[in-house]
Amino acid sequence: MIFRILADLIALVHFAFVVFVVAGGLLALRWRRIVWLHLPAAAWGIWIEVAGWICPLTPLENSLRLRGGGAAYAGDFVEHWILAVLYPASLTRATQIALGA
Repeated sequence: MIFRILADLIALVHFAFVVFVVAGGLLALRWRRIVWLHLPAAAWGIWIEVAGWICPLTPLENSLRLRGGGAAYAGDFVEHWILAVLYPASLTRATQIALGA
């Protein structure tokens, strides 16, 4: 049970980090000191994507899920959690156009 909770906590921290990498620049416009946190976070996020690496939080989350009796997932965090929500398997082109309109 504790391993599943830890895995969920890691996923939540990972998601918050991804959001900060993407949108942290907007926070830095308001609070200038945040730029010193955002720049290395953005550099890390860009490097992970460009290099094709997997963030170390992903294997940690998977390991905790396995130890908790759950199933690990293949691929990276963004592919598994974020793209699956943005582009579910049941999403059709007509639905995409309707949502976009």
